[in-house]
Formats: sequence, structure tokens, C-alpha cells
Amino acid sequence: MSAQIWVITGTDTGVGKTVFTAWLARFHHERGVNTAVCKPLCSGGRDDARLLRTAIGGSLTLNEINPWHFRAPLAPLLAARAESKCVRLPEVVAHINALARQCEVLLVESAGGLLSPLGEGFDTRHLIARLRAAPVIVAANRLGAINQLRLTLEALPAAAARRARVVLMNPRRSDAATRTNAGLLGEFIDPSRILILPWLASPVSEKSFRDRRVRAALKKHFLRD
Repeated sequence: MSAQIWVITGTDTGVGKTVFTAWLARFHHERGVNTAVCKPLCSGGRDDARLLRTAIGGSLTLNEINPWHFRAPLAPLLAARAESKCVRLPEVVAHINALARQCEVLLVESAGGLLSPLGEGFDTRHLIARLRAAPVIVAANRLGAINQLRLTLEALPAAAARRARVVLMNPRRSDAATRTNAGLLGEFIDPSRILILPWLASPVSEKSFRDRRVRAALKKHFLRD
């Protein structure tokens, strides 16, 4: 079995990566697609990994989803050093590839933004390149998103940038930037690779998983070719 691997990164921390990954995992899982999720590194708690486990019906253990976790709410590299631990790229890649051999779709959620240090000598950009994965860049749909997204796309390897999807997560209250960001970004990348998701009062509730706008957008952009 050869899994389709998506690596979900973002323009920053707290932009909605985990919510989006949970939505996409649940979407595939409910369609009968053998779906696995992985957040290889967590720091400051494992709530994100627990949410991802719930999204796939608990079919993986928490340690399979999140093998490296650290107490301090810092970049994983620093959190690991605070515990005298070291995480290196080959072991992370090996763990992800082992999961990929067991599923059809594998969603890998990274920590922080694209260039946030994950372990000794590597960040999410290195992970995408080694896995030959398709990137998904999640951004808060607000003023400043265009600059952040273009910088992130520029930092990706050229082949990965051409495959990347962009997810704009709408805020509770839209403004001029929220309404125009997608159109402007579409002048720089293929508009068909831009996905806008609505703001939902309870983004990880059962109601949110059933929201027709979310499901229609995921179906359009993320069903396997």
C-alpha cells in the first residue's frame, strides 16, 4: 500500500492546523478511506494529538500518532533540549514511513510554522522534502496573510511549492482583508489550490464535522485523484 502523504504546516502557530487536520482526517475516515494521522512532535501538551486520534475513531494509539512529546510550551527543538533529549530527522521519517505503509492517506501535522525548528538540524521543510509529500499551508485569513503565505511558499522546495494547497481559515468577523485575500493570492498561485474554510463557533464539535460548507470544500480539494 502506498499512502498519499500530506504534510500540514502553517504560517504561524495557532492558525488552525490541528482543526483543519482533524476535519480532513474525519472526512476521509467517514468515507471509508484507510486514514492515518501523525503529529510526530508535540510540546506543551498532547491535546492536539488526542484530537487527531478522535478524528480517526481511535484506530491508532496516542504514541503512534505522537511519538515525541515534551513538557515545555516551546519550539520542539528547545523543549527537547530542556529534557536533555534529541530528535533527528531520519527517525522521524522512519516512523512516518512505517505509518504510510499501513494506510491510503496519511496526514502529518507539523508544529508551528514551516521553518520552526523541530529537531536537531531540521524543520518542516526538510520533512516535506524527505517524504516527497504534498504540503498544505494553513493561514489565518486576516491582514498580513498574503505576505506570510508568499514567504512560506518561497521557502518550500520548488517541486513542493507547485503541489502545495493553501487553506485560509476565516476569523469570526470578516473584514476587507478576509474578503479579498484569496483573490489577491490567486494572482500569484493557481486559484484552484486555494481553499477557504468558514469560521465555526465550535470548530472541533460534531456539528462542525457535519458542516456542509466544510465537507464540500474538502471534497473538492482533497479527494484522491
